Amino acid sequence: MAIRILLIEDDRELGKALRNTLVTEGHSVSTAASFSEAQALLANQSAGQVFDLFLLDLGLPDGDGREFLDLARKASQAPVIVISARPQEESKIELLDAGADDYLVKPFSVGELLARIRVALRHRGNLAQPATLLYQRDGLHIDLVKREISLHGHDVKLTPTEYELLARLVRSAGQAVSHRQLLADVWGPEYLEHTQYTRLYVGQLRAKIEKNPADPHFILTETGVGYRMLSGD
Repeated sequence: MAIRILLIEDDRELGKALRNTLVTEGHSVSTAASFSEAQALLANQSAGQVFDLFLLDLGLPDGDGREFLDLARKASQAPVIVISARPQEESKIELLDAGADDYLVKPFSVGELLARIRVALRHRGNLAQPATLLYQRDGLHIDLVKREISLHGHDVKLTPTEYELLARLVRSAGQAVSHRQLLADVWGPEYLEHTQYTRLYVGQLRAKIEKNPADPHFILTETGVGYRMLSGD
């Protein structure tokens, strides 16, 4: 099961880089660049679609991250990791006492962030499953680290969007991924209602990797949900 993360960061370049890193790890990531956006996403959580973790920048254009921490602690038991450029010990102590699970000072390494996320989830009894980065099954070989795809030894050429969609399915191999998750992670949150995109591009992928696209062996349809990449060998 993918971990659902709400990333609240007003620096759009940093936010994009962090989102890409977290998606690569197999997580489902929603982003907010302001207090009001984050507040709306928190309020619109639905049963079965709650956030498992919050990454919270303090310096937001329309409010302070401390305000969101107070809201999150009232609405959720999910861990909150503060990511801030403020190194003062007083700020750390105040935020941790107010309910933050961890405090990470910018700049930080990707490895440290991922480790802090694993620790925070483990402390709350929620274990993040590692993403699948190397996939092999019945002649299909996918290496997401090297960005290599081959079928029975022959390279498979994909468009950038086809590749990102296939990579997202591979990272959660064996698990159903909803249309909305795929749209958010591959196209962006503004495309959540465009389910025709997933159907179109899955069809294109099947045409390139399936022996019989009408009777798929690798990318299975989960009726009413989305798609599932069959587990690798």
